[in-house]
Formats: sequence, C-alpha cells, structure tokens
Amino acid sequence: MTHRAPWSKPILTPHRSGGMNKFGSPRPKLHQSELDGVPIAPLLEKYGSPLFIVSEKRLRENARHLKRAFSTRWPKVRHGWSYKTNYLGAICNVLHQEGSWAEVVSELEYSKARALGVPGSRIIFNGPWKPAAALEQAILEGAAVHLDHLDELFAVEQIAQRLGRQVPIGLRLNFDTGYTEPWSRFGFNIESGAAMDAVQRIDANQWLQLTGLHSHIGTFVLDVRAYAQQARIMADFMEAAERETGCRIEYLDIGGGFASRNALQGLYLPPDQVVPSFEQYAEAIVDALTEATRGRVALGKPLPVLVLETGRALVDDAEVLVTRLVGSKRLPDGRRAAILDAGVNLLFTAYWYNHDVRPVHPAEGLAEETVLYGPLCMNIDTVRASAMLPPLNVGDALLVSCTGAYNNTQWMQFIQSRPAVVMVMQDGSVAPIRLAETLQTLTDLECMPDALRVPFPETASAR
Repeated sequence: MTHRAPWSKPILTPHRSGGMNKFGSPRPKLHQSELDGVPIAPLLEKYGSPLFIVSEKRLRENARHLKRAFSTRWPKVRHGWSYKTNYLGAICNVLHQEGSWAEVVSELEYSKARALGVPGSRIIFNGPWKPAAALEQAILEGAAVHLDHLDELFAVEQIAQRLGRQVPIGLRLNFDTGYTEPWSRFGFNIESGAAMDAVQRIDANQWLQLTGLHSHIGTFVLDVRAYAQQARIMADFMEAAERETGCRIEYLDIGGGFASRNALQGLYLPPDQVVPSFEQYAEAIVDALTEATRGRVALGKPLPVLVLETGRALVDDAEVLVTRLVGSKRLPDGRRAAILDAGVNLLFTAYWYNHDVRPVHPAEGLAEETVLYGPLCMNIDTVRASAMLPPLNVGDALLVSCTGAYNNTQWMQFIQSRPAVVMVMQDGSVAPIRLAETLQTLTDLECMPDALRVPFPETASAR
C-alpha cells in the first residue's frame, strides 16, 4: 500500500524586495516617484505620456563638478558644450550660464548657437562638412574653426585671401592611442605624416595662422590611460609643429568621450564600478600633460589652454523618460513582455545601453524577467531586452534613466509624434522646454499639389 503525506492547506507567502541579496547588501529602492522633490505623477497628468523630465539642478552640478576637477589641476581650462549631445535651447543656456562655450559640428548647430545669443567668438566649429557660407560667417565672427581635411583647408585659404585678413585656425588630428579604436575618419593623421604636411601648408600661406590643435579619440571611453596618451601625443605634436614652423599653439582641445553613469551593454559590472569620475579623468590627463610640457615651462613658454568638449557625462543623468504601460503578454518562451508608449523612436540609446528602469509607484509582487517593447510596428523596437520588474498593470508608469544624451537629438517622428520635455527648475517649479508635437507639427512643411487634394474622387468605383 502507498503511503501519502497528509494534505495541508497551501499558504501564499508574499516576497518583498529590499532585503539582503546574494552580495550581502540591500537592494536599492525599486521605484522613483519624484525628481528633485517634484512628484512625477501630476506631471504626467498635465503634460501627457511619454514625457522627458530634465533636472536643472543636476545639470548645473555636473557642469561645476567637471570644471572644478580640471581647473584645480590645470591653470587654463575651457569647456565647450557639445550641441549634438542635446541642443534643446534651455539645456544649452543652462550650460552657457555656467560658462561653457558652444561646440558645434554643423551649419545648423552653429545657427542654433547664434540664435541663442552665443557670440561667434565663443563657438568651437568642428565637423567634416562646413559649407563655404558657414565657414565665412564663422571666420568673420571669430569662431574657433577646426579643419578636418585638405579641401576644407583650401576653402579657408580662399576665404581668407578674399577677405584680405589673416585667419587663426585649428587643426583636427587623429592617431592611435593604443587604448581605443583609432577614429581615422576625422582630421589629419599624425603617424602617416598628413598632419605635419597640413601644418607646413598652413605655415606657407600668408593668410592662415595655426593657433590650436584638436582631436577626439572616441565615445564612452572608460580607460583613462587613453586620454593620458592622447595628451602626450598632442603635446609632442605641438612642440614639433612650433619647432618646424615657428607658430604658437594657444590651445589643445581633447574633445569629449567621457562616459556617463549608464550601463553599457556587454559590460558585466555596474556603472558605479567601471565609469571613471571627473577627477580620475582629470588626473590622468593633467598628469600626462604636465610631464609632456615640462620643457616648455623651463623655456618660459606659455602653457596651452586645455579645452574639453564633454557632452554625455554632463547631461545624461540630468534627464529621465517617463513612459506608461499600454499592454502586456506572455512570449512563447514564457517570459513576460510589456508594451510601452515610448520606444526607440524616443530612446535611440536603448540600442547600446541597458537603461535603469523602475516603476514610478511602489509595486507589490515578485519581480521577474520582463521584456520592454515600444509602441512601434517594428520588431527591433526593444527598450530593454531583459529587466527585473514586479507585476505591472496597464497605465502604470515607468521611469527610464539616464536619457539626457543624444535622445533629444536623434529621436524620430516615426509612427509616433515626439512628446513634451519639461525642466524641474532649481526653485522647485516646473517649466516646459519643448512642447509635444501634434499632427500639424508633422504636416506643416508638407505641400499638396492641387490635383491631389481630393483623396477619393466621387467617380472612383469601389474596388
């Protein structure tokens, strides 16, 4: 005879987050209901979902932190705000108020900076395509123009000669640091001799004067040794250029590329353990630059201004995206999937970051692996391929961070219109800095030929 265990009534035991985990420390809070003390829920009711929210306080703190890290180590430091990272006017003006110049890479961005009131003399003009009209305007207005290729050098020569004035210019360099993938597409290569050839060409032209060197070694660079090597190579090239031609280099522009506190896909460790601080970047760069310029100091020659073009690391964690759940389902493999009203049309950086995602309100229940999809009718619209989230209902809001870098410049009017962006001001008030788009926004620039104004002619037969 088979003996069975006596029946006992099943008991449901709730699992609550926040206790000890396998690493022996409490998990962080799993929801975020406010930003800088301002509740998020009322903002969604007023401005709609999805919604980008920017923290003025965090943006200013980041700018001051960066400048403090470098200015306490090097006597002459300048920061150019990278417009391509986020050129919403309010964000640009916060950084300009903090003393940052405008760093632009196109005629559009140059015009944007001038429209915001930035004088040409406070603009750094980079990029591989600068139309002749934009080059001439930048030269006349005293912008720092960095030449990218020989055709651009020839164009500036012609403009300077026609204007009858000597034009100060900078030269963009590329080289191998040994720690990053070389960005050989932009600028003049040092190892091949192209960069020194360009220096000599400039020296031979009475209308041009080489006053600066620029390079940008990559993006989301986690190894500070790459920047130390960049500083050494640029300083050595500065000395060689001055020795060869008698020019005087006034500044070394090391570009941007500092990482933000975002989780880069493919990395196991969290951002807090792999992303260097501003102080770590500054120490590596300045120590290398100090060593490389000792001979200059001994000869009584002035030290160059150190120029930074940091973008992502300043704005990324100063902005969040709030999105609502609009549906859910079980995938064939058993995983839970949630459909959101924001997708890669708004969050382009979802392709290379595992953004932090958490509910706006506390949620009960055991967290499980969840795939987060956007609302677009395309299979690649995945906000997170895997996120541990508690059970969610339609209408629940999720907060996605850090989203301040590149999403407001690379977002698309694809299938869905773009939402509002608001800023939480330092005094606790909230102000819109970009209104939500409407159908009229989408169609304002369209033109309809008269012959096409009637979509369904009355004589058309049913098909």
